[in-house]
Formats: sequence, C-alpha cells, structure tokens
Amino acid sequence: MPATAQSHQPRRRRRTSRLLVAAATVVTAGALAAAALPASASTGADAQGHGGHGKGHGRYQDVQLLSFNDLHGNLEPPAGSSGRVTEVQPDGTTKTIDAGGIEYLATHLREAREGNRYSITAAGGDMVGASPLLSGLFHDEPTIEALNKLDLDVTSVGNHEFDEGARELARLQNGGCHPTEGCYTDKGFEGADFPYLAANVLDERTGKPILKPYWVWKQRGVKVGFIGVTLQGTPNIVSAEGVKGLQFKDEVETINKYAKELQRQGVKSIVALIHEGGFPASSSYNYDCDSPGAGDGISGPIVDIAKNITPQVDALVTGHTHNAYVCTIPDPAGNPRMVTSASSFGRLYTDTTLTYDRATGDIARTSVKSANHVVTRDVPKAPDMTRLIDRWSTLAAPIGNRPIGYVSADIDRNGTESPLGDLIADAQFAYGRTQDPETDLALMNPGGIRAPLTYAASGAEGDGVVTYAEGFTVQPFANTVNLRDYTGAQLIQVLKEQVSGPNEASPKILQISSGLTYTLDLTKSGADRVVTDSIRLNGAPIDPTATYRVASNSFLAGGGDGFTTLGEGTNELVGADDLAAFAQYLTANSSATDPITPPAADRITVVQ
Repeated sequence: MPATAQSHQPRRRRRTSRLLVAAATVVTAGALAAAALPASASTGADAQGHGGHGKGHGRYQDVQLLSFNDLHGNLEPPAGSSGRVTEVQPDGTTKTIDAGGIEYLATHLREAREGNRYSITAAGGDMVGASPLLSGLFHDEPTIEALNKLDLDVTSVGNHEFDEGARELARLQNGGCHPTEGCYTDKGFEGADFPYLAANVLDERTGKPILKPYWVWKQRGVKVGFIGVTLQGTPNIVSAEGVKGLQFKDEVETINKYAKELQRQGVKSIVALIHEGGFPASSSYNYDCDSPGAGDGISGPIVDIAKNITPQVDALVTGHTHNAYVCTIPDPAGNPRMVTSASSFGRLYTDTTLTYDRATGDIARTSVKSANHVVTRDVPKAPDMTRLIDRWSTLAAPIGNRPIGYVSADIDRNGTESPLGDLIADAQFAYGRTQDPETDLALMNPGGIRAPLTYAASGAEGDGVVTYAEGFTVQPFANTVNLRDYTGAQLIQVLKEQVSGPNEASPKILQISSGLTYTLDLTKSGADRVVTDSIRLNGAPIDPTATYRVASNSFLAGGGDGFTTLGEGTNELVGADDLAAFAQYLTANSSATDPITPPAADRITVVQ
C-alpha cells in the first residue's frame, strides 16, 4: 500500500500565535473553586486591559486552557458505548449522549477559542496507539496530521506512544517516512507541529529525557510552563520491545524537579500533563467530584500523585484511566488544586480558566475554574477534518471494507466478563488448536479489547456485517497468538494475579475461553477473591501438577499487565497475529444467514 518513499519536506515553523475568529462566542466553565475571579481580570476578548500593570495590560489576565486525553487515533466517531458519554440530570437520573469524532472535536474547540487571544490547547497522552484502522494502518500519521490541524499546542507522552518503540515516537515528533513502509502519500510525513513532552522517560545510555521535558507557552508577557510525564508503570503495560533501552522515573519526583527548573527561569505558572489518572465515584462526565458524602470524590493513583506534587504546579491535566472528572485535590500545602481528565476517544474536552497575575507571574489558584464539555455531534463538521478523513479512507478502503464475519446483535466489551471477551478468547483457543491440537484454553487481557462489535453498519457494508476495519478497531495491536505450557499451579496463580499484586487495587479480569470456569468472590480481598476450589476446565478441577497448553497474545505471554507468571511459560510456539486469528474464527463460524450471537458471558461466577 505505501507509495515509494519520498524525500522529506521541510518542516513548518511552530505557530507563535493564532488567527482570531471574527465572531466571539462565550463558553462558560462551571466554577468549582471557593473564590471569585479577581475583579480586574481581563477576558480573552479584552486582552489589552487598561489602567494597570505593564505596557497597557491589566494586572490579571484570564488564560483559557483547553485539554483532552486518550484520543487513541479515533478520527471517526467511535462506535457503540465507546462513542457515548453519560450525563446526570438535575433530578438525579442519567442519559447517554453520542459523542466524539475529530470533525466535531475540531468544531467544538474552535468555537471555544473564539474571542480568547490567550488560549492554549494541551493533551494528556495516548494521542496515538490502539487506534482504529483509519489511523493505525498508517502508523498513526493521519492522527498527527489531524492534531496539527486542530492546533494542539503540547502533549505529554502516554504509554501507547511507546507501542512501536522510541524510534517510532521520534519519527512521529520529527517526521520522515516509515522505515519499512515508506511514505503513504507523495507529500511525505512532516511530523507533529507540537512538542511531545517526556520528562520522566530517560535513555538508559545517556540518562537524559528522550524528548523535551517541558515547554513554555508565551503570549504578550504571559508565560505558562508545561511539564509532561507518563505513568512510571509504563513498562508493565507495553511490550518489552517498545520500552527497550528506556527508564521510566517517578512522576512526582520528575515534576518537582522540572518545576524548580522552570521557577529558576522565571516561569511561575506551571501545568503538569500527567498520563496517569483516577476513578471518580460516578461515571457521569458532569459529576460534581467535590460534593460531600461517603463514597464521593475520586480514588486511584492520581490522588497520591496530586497530593505530593509541589504547590508550584498550578493545575494537573491527567489521563490513562479513560474517566471523566474535574476535581480539586489538596497540594502538599493543603490548598485545593484542579485535577482534570476528559474521558477518552475525543468524546469530551475540558475548558479551564487560569487567572494569570502579571505582578507575580503566577496563577491565582483560588480563581481556577474548570468543566468538562461533550463533543456533541449536533454541530457542523469541520470541513478540513472531513477532507482528511476522506483522503485516508480512500487509501484504507481496499483493506478495511472486506467482510470477515456476521453478528446478530451488538457484542459488547463491558463487564467483568464480557461477551466480546469470550468471543475473542474462543477465537484464540480455536486458532491455538489449529497450531497444536493439545491446546487446552485461551486467555485474553481486557485492555486489549479496544471497542465493541456493533450490529449497525459503519458504512455501506450492511447491518450485521463485520468488516476488517471493525475487527482492527477491536484488536489493533498486531500481537501474535502464542502457545505456552504451564503447570496447573501456575495457571491457578495466573488467575489469582488478576486481583493481587499490581492488580489488587484495580483488578484486570482475564477473558477466558469456553470450558474454563471459576468463582470470583468480590467480598474477599486480594488473591482470595479467586476461589481456588471452584476453578474447573471442562468440569474437572485443575491439577496443580499437570501441564496445560495455553493460548494468549504475545503481550500477555510476555508477562504484561502484571501477569508475571504468564511470562514463565515454556515450549513456546509463536503463531499469526491476533486479528488474523479473530477474522479466521468469524469467517469460519458465521454467515449472513447464520450470524454469531453474543456469548452469554457466564463462565465466571461473580459474588458481590
């Protein structure tokens, strides 16, 4: 598919200012802070200010910070539950809203910026990786091109930026044709028109960050510094090859280090972009995270991180958990500080107002306001994004439109055990049996299932038809299906690792093939939540001394997601990629007249 490699075009200069849109539309962020804005704060529409501090500018200047995270190359509107958000209503009920799509995100962000000269757009990582076919087939060049058009100013790296390794990340930043596939168009690939920040990702040989650790936005005497980090645990959730030669340092220590450096340079207004997140008490995007009461608020890794980051940092833009929240978490001095996340897949964006004090160069923290907004699909599509999608879709169509199977209804990925998880595990089990008839079972990591299979047609293929593009969206990682031998004792330990060790606080429940059953007792704690005596394979208890042949993707077989025991398997056989195995299974087991029905998801008995 790629065209012959072309010579790389000269890079564009980084934008230093934005063109102002003629009409001014006010987008109001909900106030979550205790104090009002300083009375002299000037809005973006009146950026010059009067009668005050410094060359005709007023003392206080509102700076608009628009942010989002975990786009994952979702240029087209995501399908099924991945393309909806939940909104709580005034009466306490909830409703779902269709959301997402780069054509709509561009329109919403552009409307939000209107009249705001002091506007910054930042992101919290995972802009690429685990992407649908439209972007993933082309190593995410379409997404970088879209983000350039979106006027993204800066982003941190996330774990998925390392799916193809540091060398490929450098190419996304700097441009150039793909090393093996060449250029996809005659224009060549120019790379990101915005800096990727990787303050806590070091080259093992040099001990220095592989990309810029921070970046400073400047506009008419206003300076705001951005420090970008990904979660320290990235090596546990990315293939070993993707993080080879890299070190991932502590998030708090790294941010505090560079906050001091920015302060020494005279930059006192600082925002941290952190690809790590939390778990709010509600899944509604407009949940009041600061409401009082037992069980309210937010939990998860970001809480301890936020509580320990130096008070010199004024706000935290986070991600990774794909949750939506706007919370205040006390800094080490006990003062509230805004911590935000905009869900995932471009379904939301966050609008934060930072009031900059020209006298001190710092942010008036008590005046910070923030709110999440839905990227609704009831606004006009951005024409430049439509043209971008059409251009790349034309290149992808010969591969993406090919039917690979049929379904009778939506097959979802939600739940402790999901219908789609069972289907994928069954597909890998069936593939394993073609490679080795002694294969006993298959295990699939839930994080590797990126989208549901939907019954409604995504294009002209017709309802119920599963295309290669849709399968790619479900399993975009190009893992292989590997077979390994484990003792029964190791297999039991693998199941217990779902809810213990690094997975104890946030369990990762493996999706299992037909024939394997057990009870998950959530009233217990740690490894005891997997009831050992309940584990059965085809009705028989697991024999700790027997050998079992297990199929799993290469990520799991390498011990990914905290399943260290899976990395200890022996007698490995490396098979084809997991998407090929999935497509093969769908083709062999479904037809237009006899489609696959959603599995019952009844292999794991859950005790609440």
